[in-house]
Amino acid sequence: MTSVVYSTATTLTGQLADEHHSLSWLFAVESEGPDHEAFLAGIGVLVSGSSTYEWVLREEDLLAHPEKWPSYYGARPMVVFTSRELPVPEGADVRFVRGPVADALPSIRALAGERDIWLIGGGDLVGQFDDAGALDRLELTYAPATLPAGMPLLPRRIGPDRLVLRDVQRFGQFAHLSYDVTR
Repeated sequence: MTSVVYSTATTLTGQLADEHHSLSWLFAVESEGPDHEAFLAGIGVLVSGSSTYEWVLREEDLLAHPEKWPSYYGARPMVVFTSRELPVPEGADVRFVRGPVADALPSIRALAGERDIWLIGGGDLVGQFDDAGALDRLELTYAPATLPAGMPLLPRRIGPDRLVLRDVQRFGQFAHLSYDVTR
């Protein structure tokens, strides 16, 4: 059965990025991290909001260097929720959708096939998946950093009655927590 998984890094204070949309806090500490290749092997489709997608394009200069795309995401399709026209790196399978998550879910699930759906960000989009009853798991890697402001990890209330801790791992200075999200 296909699961919808939100896998991301966050600060101890629950931000994905600082107030300038920077992730410099994340790259300031060397990390072994969870096995990204093993995680990707179970992913059929990636889903992103437009801000996260634009950050990835900028940070890795993927429009000028589209050959880098496969090293990050492989040949998997990426679905980007946006209301704007955005560029696509040459050779990348990027599909743009507008409207409610619930309306797009059947086609996203079809793209994933038997594999999982990776929500790569942002937090509000992940909240919309939860609102639609489609968020199954949180994979959160906590970095040794705090920020006074920034983009929140998940700007929704999901109480302890809905989160079941699956696993805790240590990767150097980082802590990785896995939760099942129940309905």
